[in-house]
Amino acid sequence: MPISIGTRTFRAGPRRRPGCTVEYSRAAQIPASVNQQGENFLTTIEHTAAEIAHPFDDARAQLRDAVTILGYDDGMYELLANPRRELTVAVPLHRDSGELELFIGHRVQHNVSRGPAKGGLRYSADVTLDEVRALAMWMTWKCALLDVPYGGAKGGIRVDPRRYSRGELERITRRYTSEISPLIGPDHDIPAPDVGTDEQTMAWMMDTYSAQQGHTVLGVTTGKPVSLGGSLGRATSTSRGVVHVALAALRSRGIKPQGATAAVQGFGKVGGHAARFLDEAGVRVVAVSDQYGAVSADTGLDIAALARHVDDTGSVLGFAEANAISNEDLLAAEVDLLVPAAVEGVIHGGNAGQVKATVVVEGANGPTTPEADRQLNDAGTLVVPDILANAGGVIVSYFEWVQANQAYWWGADEVEARLAERMLTAWEQVSAHADKLRRPLRAAATCLAVERVAHAGRLRGLYP
Repeated sequence: MPISIGTRTFRAGPRRRPGCTVEYSRAAQIPASVNQQGENFLTTIEHTAAEIAHPFDDARAQLRDAVTILGYDDGMYELLANPRRELTVAVPLHRDSGELELFIGHRVQHNVSRGPAKGGLRYSADVTLDEVRALAMWMTWKCALLDVPYGGAKGGIRVDPRRYSRGELERITRRYTSEISPLIGPDHDIPAPDVGTDEQTMAWMMDTYSAQQGHTVLGVTTGKPVSLGGSLGRATSTSRGVVHVALAALRSRGIKPQGATAAVQGFGKVGGHAARFLDEAGVRVVAVSDQYGAVSADTGLDIAALARHVDDTGSVLGFAEANAISNEDLLAAEVDLLVPAAVEGVIHGGNAGQVKATVVVEGANGPTTPEADRQLNDAGTLVVPDILANAGGVIVSYFEWVQANQAYWWGADEVEARLAERMLTAWEQVSAHADKLRRPLRAAATCLAVERVAHAGRLRGLYP
């Protein structure tokens, strides 16, 4: 049964039952019979809301720390702290029922000193302009850190895609694309999939933009279907990047991947593939979770069998070869490696002290709050930040863009080899920078990225 707390909803069991929504104003009102997952969810939401209520403020605070470490003046901070360009648009929709509904969409270009803007498009009921600004800034740093010749951008529409038909989503996408078309283009700003969007969304965007141009422009979006100019390996690129860095991080702590243990929070696009690739590398994945709950097996989960179970049932719960546990139990598991690959803010000030993993690799964007990050660093936990760990997606998006511009397509092995080289090079650079600065990996990664963007800006100068 879904339970709504304010504007948030979670489910107390693995099966969706339309029409069964119970609203509570606070956690204390929830009956004891409700699934324990609900209480854990509420705890996470309470801490997360208090710690990361303003993502753009958080992004600016990270930038301020980097600027201070690098010795830059206030003028450089202001230049990098504010978006270069942003557009807010109205997106009207005639629903299948004939009803008219209006959505608000955004596209923010944070910085283009190193090249065209690049960033995903998300569909979520929680989208805000400040969130999009923060994500655009983080994309600037991510692209610079991985030495991809892009600036940072992000887009979003405040819509819950689960409530709309395929035809309605297509109309929303095409109207939004038309409204932001003055900003986007293969040499200007290249959208990609994000939360709530996929390769079909990118195909609709590409077609709409191409229709306005009068010819096919494959390079206007990335993350497209392979049959429409997408790249082989794009669908699993984020997960592969996570695993490349995770294995390197384990080795840096003297832990051999063969026989190491791991817990993966999230079994979707990123977490599901990451669990499989870790398993293939010899890591014993002992716990995984999804939005409904978590399962564990001390001897290691059969990831292939679990994936088939999820395909059949829609959840990891009920897997016969594992025991059911809570998401909080998963985060506190005694493992060598923890990969939070679900949503933001899952490791917060209230539970960071329970994390026992030696290495935490952020597969999701922002899974660790600033307070939790401080606690983990103080405890000696190696935290590989999202800006590095989940950059595989933007790397292969760049490869897709290059292939589209050249009309020459690479094989899957070539894509994977180039991805591995980029990820491991970035890992080595960030690790060396952390040693040089005597700072945690997150601070070192941000400083390295900011330094590259600032250098490009200085070389270009100001116009006029």
